[in-house]
Amino acid sequence: MNHQKKIQALKQSGTFNARYKNIKDPAFQSHDFFDPMDLIQVKYEMLRRVTQEHHSITEASNAFGFSRPVFYKTKDIVEKKGLAGLVPQKTGPHKASKLTDDVMATLVELKRQGQTILQLKDSLKTLFGLNVHKRSIERALKKGARHDKKK
Repeated sequence: MNHQKKIQALKQSGTFNARYKNIKDPAFQSHDFFDPMDLIQVKYEMLRRVTQEHHSITEASNAFGFSRPVFYKTKDIVEKKGLAGLVPQKTGPHKASKLTDDVMATLVELKRQGQTILQLKDSLKTLFGLNVHKRSIERALKKGARHDKKK
């Protein structure tokens, strides 16, 4: 994989170390295997230096361009979840929090009665006091239709 493609892949996965220039550790300066731009590899190696090579936390944190709190947080994550815990998770809401089952049932019924998306938006405001973007309503109805077909 060429250098630019690897950087792009790291950025897309959320594992690009934007502070790679802060790494002072000799292994990351002299060996191709060690990639200072790979955040997971850098954090793993920082932990390994402390636990296996008995470097001080301050020494390892400084060598890898992190603060001591980042070291402790990384250590805690790896102890709880293993290395997989270092892979960034999708942030933000994971489901529509306003569009509960009751709200969706109402939306489906009103849509069946012929209301447009804008009318549905107004109905949600009137009936439930919810301000929901029209695109969110469209996606929820589309998702609901796909879910119903699978049954």
